[in-house]
Parts: sequence; structure tokens; C-alpha cells
Amino acid sequence: MPPVIILFAKAPVPGRVKTRLAESLGEEAAAELHEAFAADMLAKLDGLAGVSIELHTDIETDAWRDRRVARKLQSGGDLGERMLHALSGALDAGRPAAMIVGSDSPDLPALYLEELLTLPADVALGPSEDGGYYAIGCRHTHSRMFAGVPWSTSMTLAETERSASACGLSVARGSSWYDVDDLVTLLRLRQSSGIPPRTAAWFARHAGLLRDY
Repeated sequence: MPPVIILFAKAPVPGRVKTRLAESLGEEAAAELHEAFAADMLAKLDGLAGVSIELHTDIETDAWRDRRVARKLQSGGDLGERMLHALSGALDAGRPAAMIVGSDSPDLPALYLEELLTLPADVALGPSEDGGYYAIGCRHTHSRMFAGVPWSTSMTLAETERSASACGLSVARGSSWYDVDDLVTLLRLRQSSGIPPRTAAWFARHAGLLRDY
């Protein structure tokens, strides 16, 4: 049974996704951007060899039905509980490794995910420049590995490492990248040489929104 990579993605409901960007783009355009990000990440994952791919959404959605991928609903309370449920469930089912990837880094090099899968640590983290992480891969989990971790802060990565280590799990870091969750990082993405197709199409459709930037 191969390792599994799980894309965690919220349903692209206006007003519930990319809320910081919605202040500048509007809720509809921000939701479309989120949908494009997740579609491009699914395509990226589909190009990786030797892994299975799953899509885990927060609620039922018809989004991304054009992608032939196993779909599940996230289960649990906060983000840590939902990730632990997904990671532990995959490992308990016989997967040698399980990784959760977010949808906020559309131009993330696929090589970075492949590198994370090769790390022998119990927990391998792909650091984001804002102090979080774009992916977490596990070979072993612990029920308390996310205890006390503050989500969506500059300390999320460091506190995840601290908590996992306190549970006796070995921890390693992969290569760093950036998340796109505000206007500054969106403009950075616009200058990227690696913008994937669906995201590039969004920029083309909504060029007027960013004309003054």
C-alpha cells in the first residue's frame, strides 16, 4: 500500500474562505481563487509517482468534481483534531506514511513534497514563511501531538514541533515556502514563474481587481 497525500480544503463558499483577501477582492472572487488554488494543488499531487491522493473537505461540495480523487469529510473539532484523525486513520489502515497538504501554496514545487515523503522522521513538516506549515507528513502519530498548538499564528510550526517532540516523536523540517493568504502574498504569487493553470486563469479573469497594485 503506497503513502497517501491528503489535500485539506474548505468548500469554496463565498464569505467562508480567503477572508483576508475577500476584503480587497470581494467574497466571490476570493472563493473562486480558493477553488483555483485547490484545483491546481490536486493536479500537482496527481503528477507525483507512487502515492495515493485523497481530498478531505470541511463540508459536502460539488467543487473539484472534475478531479478523479477519493473524497472524504474532515472529522473532529479544531484543525489539530481533524488532522490527527486523518493521519492516524491512514496509518492505521496500513499506509507507511500519510501527509496532509494545504491549498494555500499553489506554486509550491512538487519536489518539496517528494522530499518530505523521504524524510525518516515520525513527523516531517514543510515550513511556511509566516510561521505555519504547508504540509505535515507522519510515519507515526500520538493522540497528544497537537495539544496546545495555536493555529494560524507565527508560532504554529514551532509549537507543533514542541508538542510532537514532547510525545516522543522525532521531528524534521523540509524546505520552506510561502502561503498566499493576503494581498501582499497574492501580489508575490502574481510575479511567480510557476503559476499553475487554474490560478493563472483566475489572474487573467480578475486583472481589473489588481490593476492598481
